[in-house]
Amino acid sequence: MDTIRPFENEAESLQIEELTIENRLDRISIYGNLEITRDKAGLNRARQLQRILADTVRALEQADDLPDVVSVQPPREVPNPFR
Repeated sequence: MDTIRPFENEAESLQIEELTIENRLDRISIYGNLEITRDKAGLNRARQLQRILADTVRALEQADDLPDVVSVQPPREVPNPFR
């Protein structure tokens, strides 16, 4: 199953059905929709999500320099190069 290496890069992203998980150096973004049905397919989706969250918690627990809060900078606008 696919997974990510939490907080290690800005390039990894994966999907479980309609749920998107994006990796960043300072955050993991999770958005979308995921139905965990009461069947083998639902079990597989639940296990994949559990693995990703467990890896994320482990990475946070192992970090020795966690700030109290990450300050999020608002995105800055850049000129449209196509105009």
